[in-house]
Amino acid sequence: MNIAVIIAGGSGKRTGQDVPKQFLTVNDKPIIIYTLENFERNELIDEIIVVCIDGWEHILDAYAKQFGIKKLKYIVPSGDSAQESIFNGVKAAREHYADDTCVIIHDGIRPLVDESVLNDVIEKCYEYGNGVTSLPYNEQIFVIKDEKSTDKYIPRETLRRVSTPQAYKLKKLYDCYVKAKKTGVGFGPSSYVNTMMADLGETLYFAKGSDKNIKLTTKDDLQIFFGYIEAGEKNWLK
Repeated sequence: MNIAVIIAGGSGKRTGQDVPKQFLTVNDKPIIIYTLENFERNELIDEIIVVCIDGWEHILDAYAKQFGIKKLKYIVPSGDSAQESIFNGVKAAREHYADDTCVIIHDGIRPLVDESVLNDVIEKCYEYGNGVTSLPYNEQIFVIKDEKSTDKYIPRETLRRVSTPQAYKLKKLYDCYVKAKKTGVGFGPSSYVNTMMADLGETLYFAKGSDKNIKLTTKDDLQIFFGYIEAGEKNWLK
């Protein structure tokens, strides 16, 4: 069984809007619904859990009914951080699904994840035990020497950008979160599932990524997303 855990617990302060960014509407549709629709129509996804910001659970449920998100089975509360929110979702999955369930973690504010990326991350999970969306890093990365200069770079061929979706087997995922919570490893301000796994000594396996799979963090990101929606799938490139 393949279960999606969608993280929609952020307040969206960096976008400067009056509502959480996952509930902003683009062409009369909330961003979270764009995200959920990708999982709803993917044949490999069986059910969905959403980790939702406090106070918006009933609104999310209403939107899901309005836009026909039938795979949404559970809405659980968010935590004080992204990592705590993910753990809440993992605990909910642990209550309802078998140990060998494939759990796909995804940011609710990445509404442009496509079918091939989802399929590949699931395939890698079944092959290796996990799969993380990744892309080569195409820019040059320099290490800060002081506030205004640098004299060292990291060869970009040694780097990969990792984002969501990420897929893990449920028992392993849950056990790692319990271990991390007990030891204080992997729950820093910028921690996520993948960084926690690496901190715990786990090997991660790369899956397919897409540059279109942007995270909507700033106003500029929202404008880019709007551009994608307006442009649609126009086949003007070979």
